Amino acid sequence: MKQLIASLLLVVGPVLTCAARADQPPPSGVVNLSSSSSVEVSKDLMTVTLSTTRDGPDANGVQAALKQALDAALAEARKVAKPGAVDVRTGNFAIGPRYTNKGLLTGWQGSAELIVEGRDMPAIAQLVGRISSMTIGHVGYSLSRELREKSESDVAAQAIARYRAKAAEVAKQFGYAGYEIREVSVTASEPPGGPVPMMRANVLQASSDAALPTEAGKALVSVSVNGTIQMK
Repeated sequence: MKQLIASLLLVVGPVLTCAARADQPPPSGVVNLSSSSSVEVSKDLMTVTLSTTRDGPDANGVQAALKQALDAALAEARKVAKPGAVDVRTGNFAIGPRYTNKGLLTGWQGSAELIVEGRDMPAIAQLVGRISSMTIGHVGYSLSRELREKSESDVAAQAIARYRAKAAEVAKQFGYAGYEIREVSVTASEPPGGPVPMMRANVLQASSDAALPTEAGKALVSVSVNGTIQMK
């Protein structure tokens, strides 16, 4: 019997405790606040994707033609390659069969890509104008990691300062002497800057020195601060 009473006490005890907590009124003097700050930053990173396609009756012949075009483009790109300023890497390289509507094999087709990326936009623009074995598929502009992190740090400081100022002002207006932060989150965001479709490079290749026209534009870096304060 004593063991049964002890078990009942163990079960009822936590239930009563939870009920007591549920009956407690929510804390007073708690306010939800938010602030944000943003800045426009000139994009400093340029990415150009060059591509070429080949087709023929033999897979090995198509592969050889693609490799020749890619090697020629790489040889030109490596002349000006410089880490951070002009980085060069190969992209997709694919070959597949080509069929008729009746499912008959008529030949092979393939494509190859070369990607040039960096912060030296004039050098990249001149380079892609000199490559004659491939055409421009896409051009994109974005913020480098270093510039994005620096911009986010500066904007975050502004957003946090605004949050603190708003918290102090709200507490004062409610007749409190000050406040303390209960919880807070800081979030940074930057609109994605995906690749922009561009015209084929055949027009630019009329002159071997024709540079690609460039206009990087700007990106909006934003930071928001959200949280609650306890007025005191």
